[in-house]
Amino acid sequence: MGDTMKTGAGRFFEDYRLGEVIAHAVPRTVSGGERALYHALYPARGALYSSDEFARACGLKASPIDDLAAFHLVFGKTVPDISLNAVANLGYAEGRWLHPVWPGDTLRARSEVIGLRETSGGAAGVVWVRTTGLNQHGEAVLEYVRWVLVKKRGSGPAAEPVVPELAKAVPAEALVVSEGLRFEGYDFSLAGEPHRWGDYAVGETIDHVDGVTVEEAEHMLATRLWQNTAKVHFDATRRPDGRRLIYGGHVISLARALSFNGLANAQMIVALNGGTHANPCFAGDTVRAWSEVLDKAETGVPSVGALRLRLVAVKEGAAPFALRGAEGKYLPEVLLDLDYWVLIPR
Repeated sequence: MGDTMKTGAGRFFEDYRLGEVIAHAVPRTVSGGERALYHALYPARGALYSSDEFARACGLKASPIDDLAAFHLVFGKTVPDISLNAVANLGYAEGRWLHPVWPGDTLRARSEVIGLRETSGGAAGVVWVRTTGLNQHGEAVLEYVRWVLVKKRGSGPAAEPVVPELAKAVPAEALVVSEGLRFEGYDFSLAGEPHRWGDYAVGETIDHVDGVTVEEAEHMLATRLWQNTAKVHFDATRRPDGRRLIYGGHVISLARALSFNGLANAQMIVALNGGTHANPCFAGDTVRAWSEVLDKAETGVPSVGALRLRLVAVKEGAAPFALRGAEGKYLPEVLLDLDYWVLIPR
């Protein structure tokens, strides 16, 4: 008979305690392989993340790992402790990229439980965590809050609900411009488009035109690359419809890569204000994207401006720039609604 004392089914809602700090297992040393695989999985073409020479001309020592690749790596560390038994990843807030991640860096993650609330049906609960990704020097490279719907183990009473108050957006003055980053010598022809900070207006919407059909094999490769062990992404028996749910981060990266067409100079993601995976994505869906300019800000570096963008990923057949129906709910074609800050040449 097998020994079940050495294995576990992961945490359930009852296993979390407010204020608990979880040190996540398995640090990851980053190499150029992550960049190559990231650019193979997504049509990512940001010049700052593709060329050491371009990055050096912008004041960095070399090309860093894509911001979302760093996010996925840190996120993946947290899955066995936070969302292994998740029903859904519900949202994000207060995310900031604090320090570039370079090949050779070793990333680890820790999370603090900042909120707990049982659902009205009593079969699950929402867990809020603040996660920090750290490098080998103990420097925080990124931080974010996310909340997850997690199954309950039983039907007993839950702890008193605590719902954290979260900022609606990261203020512009809290955005971190990487040390040395300058855009005075920025080569727009090499970057792919001529559009500067001043060319974008608040309220402007941009159709990114292109689409990508999601394949099962690519999604599975991506999920394994990030060491994301959430059961709904791997095990087709975990859902009544027998389909593997596409990891929400896969959709984020697809949409961000598609946004190159119209936002090629939106080089660095520096904050994640909010995000919702509005509807599930499955293999066979074709993902398209559009953006809205929500705000603009100056930074402490004269050549570097900041744009606050809404990035929306939709399935094929969605109406142009449509987000919600008359009742205020997301339309069924909407997959992702992401609110984030980027840095762009002025």
